[in-house]
Amino acid sequence: MARAKTLGTARLRVGAVDIGTNTVRLLVADSVVGGLEEVARRVVITRLGQQVDRAGVLHPDAVERTLGVLRHYGAIMDDLAVRPRRAVATSAARDAANAGEFLDTAAVLLGVRPEVVDGSTEARLSFVGATRAIVDPARDDTNSTLVIDIGGGSTEFVSGTGEPTYLASVDIGSVRLTERYLSASPPPPAAVAAAQRHVADLFQSELEVPPIGRVIGVAGTYTTLAATHLGLAEYDRAEVDGTVLTGEELHALVRQLAAMTVDQIAAIPSMDPGRAPVILGGAVIAELALAASGRTQLTVSESDILDGIALSLRDS
Repeated sequence: MARAKTLGTARLRVGAVDIGTNTVRLLVADSVVGGLEEVARRVVITRLGQQVDRAGVLHPDAVERTLGVLRHYGAIMDDLAVRPRRAVATSAARDAANAGEFLDTAAVLLGVRPEVVDGSTEARLSFVGATRAIVDPARDDTNSTLVIDIGGGSTEFVSGTGEPTYLASVDIGSVRLTERYLSASPPPPAAVAAAQRHVADLFQSELEVPPIGRVIGVAGTYTTLAATHLGLAEYDRAEVDGTVLTGEELHALVRQLAAMTVDQIAAIPSMDPGRAPVILGGAVIAELALAASGRTQLTVSESDILDGIALSLRDS
C-alpha cells in the first residue's frame, strides 16, 4: 500500500472523481506546500449522459459502463491509501430521474457518495482548478479571468479576479448538441448550421459576460481541439497545456471536423476514439463560447474541475 512521506511525516493524499456526462476522471494527489503533487490521473469516456436529453433517465448500458470504471477508480484509491475522497457528478446526474440508484452503487464502489452539484458549483470548481496550477496554485492576476468549461451536457462560464464573481451554466454540451443535431456522419451542412444557430441563441439569451482580461478553456473539448490543431502524433498533456487558440482557428476546426466521418475523426492521431462522435458538437460550442466572451483568443488549460475538486479537499 503506497504512502507518501515528507521528512518522516505522512502527507495528506486526496482523491477526486469527476463523473461527467461524457467522461469519468480520477485524480489522486498529495498535498504539498503551495498546492498538489499528482500521484495518479485517469480518464475514461463512458458517456453516462447517453440519451438523457431525450429520455430523462440514465441508460442501463451507460450506467454499467460508468460503474465499471468507478469500481476500478475505487480500487486505485484503496491501493494508494487515499483519504479524504470527493466525487462530483454533473449534468447527466442532474437531469436523470433515476440517478439515485446509480449514486447509491457508486458510493459503495468509491468509498464516498458522489455529490450531484448544480451548475454554479460546477463552475466554481472549474474556476479554482483552472486558475490555480496543480504545483503552484498562487496567481496574482490583476485582470479578470473567464473560464469556459464545456461538458457533455452543459457549458459553464465563470469569471473573476482571484475569486469568481460571475457564474453561468448553460444546458448545452457536446453530447446534448450531438444528439439533437449532429448524429449523422458527417452531418449535412444544414444540420451544422442549425446547431450553430441553436448554441448562438442560447448564449445570447442566457449570458451577460462582464468585461474580462483573458479567457481559459478547460475540459476535453478544448484540450482535444488543441491537440488536433497542433497536429500531435499522440496526445501529450504537456504540449496541450497553455496552447492559445483563436476564434479563426476554432472556426477552421469546426469546418474540418464537419466534413469528416466519425471513423475519420477517430483516426486523428491525438484523438481519443471515444470522443470522436461528439467532438464536432464540442467544437461548435467552443467557437461560439469564445465569441460570446467578447475576446478573440483563449488559452487551453489541462487543469479544470477535477483539480478544483482535489484542491477543495486540501483546503477543507
